[in-house]
Amino acid sequence: MEPDRILVVDDDPRIRQMLIRYFEDNGYRVNAVGNGAAMRAELAKGKYAAVFLDLVLPGGENGLELLKELRNTSDVPVLMLTGQDDVTDKVVGLEVGADDYIAKPFHLRELLARLRTVLRRRAPAEPGKAFGSGEESILFDGWRLDVPRRKLTAPDGDDVPLTTGEFDMILVFCRNPGRVLSRDTLMDLTRNRSLEAFDRAIDAQIVRLRKKIETDPKAPALIQSVRGVGYVFTGRLR
Repeated sequence: MEPDRILVVDDDPRIRQMLIRYFEDNGYRVNAVGNGAAMRAELAKGKYAAVFLDLVLPGGENGLELLKELRNTSDVPVLMLTGQDDVTDKVVGLEVGADDYIAKPFHLRELLARLRTVLRRRAPAEPGKAFGSGEESILFDGWRLDVPRRKLTAPDGDDVPLTTGEFDMILVFCRNPGRVLSRDTLMDLTRNRSLEAFDRAIDAQIVRLRKKIETDPKAPALIQSVRGVGYVFTGRLR
């Protein structure tokens, strides 16, 4: 991944040019394309730090279908752009693997803030980072969370790579077993409380974490949803 290289996929040439100019003025390198075929071609050429993906593209292409296809081969951060503010689309997008969901018309400064938040959240965890470094290891259901080294080991002995946000999230859950945690609480406890932090960012992060630690992410046994409230960690600590 190149940390300053982003891809814009939108069929509106005015939006593409606007985003190219704005993000290049803020230090990013930007490529912009107008359809799914061009997106695939660009991603085949090299790696990107993030992708802005329009929900509706020409020729009947659907951004959610392109996202599903992309998630089969890549974990690149994806921020969905949409002209419709539909809650169902947002939920589906997050479940498929979107990192954020932004309705048009948007403010460019907000778009930049959302991008920076996603990139911080998806950065690899750094060994020895201050948050949570005062403990040793936490064991749950065969898993080992090595706090000082910020490392997670699966029951079969394999190391499971975690981003900074994912490590902080699982650490908060392990410290609060059986306690229902709201999204606001999770943002506070993971030190992710900022002007750019949104409920959907927490949901997307938990979707990715479930894919790494749950036997069946669609029927989670360790991190369970509590409808209308938040999430609860039901792992057995020892």
